[in-house]
Amino acid sequence: MRLWRIKRVDLVVAVVFLTIALVEELTAPHRLPFWWLRLGFAAVLVVVRRPAPLATLLLDVAVVQVLWLPSEVGDYRVWQAFCLFIGLHTVGREIILVGPDRDPLWRRLLTAAMLVTTMAVLVGQRTTMTSDVFASAGYTAAAWLSGLLLQIQARRSAERTAALAAAQALRADQALADERARIARELHDMVAHSVTVMVLQAAAVRRRLDPRQEAERDLLSGVEQAGRDAVTELRRTLGLLRGAEPAGTVPQRGLADLDELLDQIREAGLAVGLSTEGEPRPLPASLDLSAYRIIQEALTNVLKHSAARQATVTMAYEPDDLRLTITDSGGGRPPASDTSGGGHGLVGMRERAAMFGGRLVAGPEPGGGYRVSATLPLARAHVFAEVPR
Repeated sequence: MRLWRIKRVDLVVAVVFLTIALVEELTAPHRLPFWWLRLGFAAVLVVVRRPAPLATLLLDVAVVQVLWLPSEVGDYRVWQAFCLFIGLHTVGREIILVGPDRDPLWRRLLTAAMLVTTMAVLVGQRTTMTSDVFASAGYTAAAWLSGLLLQIQARRSAERTAALAAAQALRADQALADERARIARELHDMVAHSVTVMVLQAAAVRRRLDPRQEAERDLLSGVEQAGRDAVTELRRTLGLLRGAEPAGTVPQRGLADLDELLDQIREAGLAVGLSTEGEPRPLPASLDLSAYRIIQEALTNVLKHSAARQATVTMAYEPDDLRLTITDSGGGRPPASDTSGGGHGLVGMRERAAMFGGRLVAGPEPGGGYRVSATLPLARAHVFAEVPR
């Protein structure tokens, strides 16, 4: 018996059942022999019914309904009927008859045998009229069917939940792939630009060399050719990510454009304050772009999903990290798995932070409002090419 399956609700049901039984027994004209032992036995059956539904039903029928059958019809207690109905309901709730995860054949056959036996026992107990037969059979079937219907509803709810979770995971994966493609397109522009500048500078140096410097000229020609090959390979590999988008001719954004972004957010109705800690310094282009995008997406989420009227952006320049904190005054917020919108919400922001080995934490504030905190390590950012401004 899997006693660890006993839940708090089972204990609550047993307490309620025992209370009703005690009230009935103590107010009856005369009490049953060993009534306290009978009530305790029935309460135990109610408590352990979920781990062993068929066994408890068998004991219920054999002991509570047959062995303790009173000599007088008027001595049959309501709590005896309640105990039986609870057991029948549990059998209907716990024994799975159909579906891919149905119980073994012997359990299904035993369930059917127990239902028929229970119905036969009730019908055979002093049924003097046809209505008694239908009532006994109807009570048995109704108690079992109530559990069966609850089982079907719970299974359908679990299937809907699983399907919803699978669809949400698929959307999150698609959002992650889209954001990675967007980041790759931006990095493609920066890397291709930087390599092109390197090729042009190498060519300029080669043309200035003395004619006698053939070895140096050959080395620089090799650098030029390698650079051109690298640009061609970048366009062949990463250029496919553009799809139907036009070539990237628009300059990439950065923290230098933050004032313009904040003005646009303020015009949309959100009062935004900007605070800078530490000494601002030039950042690698890739990190500069990602920091801008994180702030942009966080403020866009405030506008789209919050009733907040105020927000604050804090940029902290530390020796090894750039820390970004975006907070709002509160008023409704999307779930952490939100993937709506062009930037795919928190999915895209986390991906941009992870690209530099950093992390992004988002969640509600204890006193109200919402906070997005991103840490972008500067050391790893230097592996990406710089783009001249």
